[in-house]
Amino acid sequence: MKDRFQGPVMTRRGQVEDGSTTDQRLLDSRGPADWVHTDPWRVLRIQSEFVEGFGTLAELGPAIGVFGSARTRLEHPDYALAELVGRRLAEERFAVITGGGPGAMEAANKGASEAGGVSVGLGIELPFEAGLNQWVDKGINFRYFFARKTMFVKYSQGFIVLPGGLGTFDELFEALTLVQTQKVTSFPVVLLGTAYWQGLVDWLRQTVLAEGKISAKDLEMFTVTDDVELAVDLMVEARRGRVETPAPHRPE
Repeated sequence: MKDRFQGPVMTRRGQVEDGSTTDQRLLDSRGPADWVHTDPWRVLRIQSEFVEGFGTLAELGPAIGVFGSARTRLEHPDYALAELVGRRLAEERFAVITGGGPGAMEAANKGASEAGGVSVGLGIELPFEAGLNQWVDKGINFRYFFARKTMFVKYSQGFIVLPGGLGTFDELFEALTLVQTQKVTSFPVVLLGTAYWQGLVDWLRQTVLAEGKISAKDLEMFTVTDDVELAVDLMVEARRGRVETPAPHRPE
């Protein structure tokens, strides 16, 4: 029996609706014209997701986002790696924020929870995943990807990225874009697993940079390593920089 989540609502058995997601229904322009009349009401639901997220995470404290594949199996070395990352971050008094799903996300949440840290999961309504993993101590299920992404960026002070697929790439490149465009500052991004990430880095350097699509300094926005301690040290250093450099006052 599989649980079905639609935002914060869980259904089972005969109460499960069709397999589409809220994001899919919002973005799918096909269908009857009554969409025109229902879209304004969706704004209220979207607003509620932001309010719920801000209210839940406002007092979270320093936190690091950990990304990685939902398909990472328990016996895979990446699972143990993610668990170690979660534990070490918790030991350094960081909350750990993941997508709340299985695989590497579950492992990072487990490491943080077992170390006595704050283990956070920001789930998303998907047709092939159900609910938050058992190691999430504080969790929110979102209907809309863009609301969820805002919470990741607003409440994480850095990202540690383990091997993953399209979802992981999406989160990684969004973070790098925000750093490149200076939407966020003092924001370290670490890719764990040199063997996995080296091909991507080589392509960025040999193709994207070579064709002038990015600048050389863009390749300095992230660190690639196999060393968990280095990854955590970079997060600690960035936190120290935030404390020592107060944000400038901006008039409302």
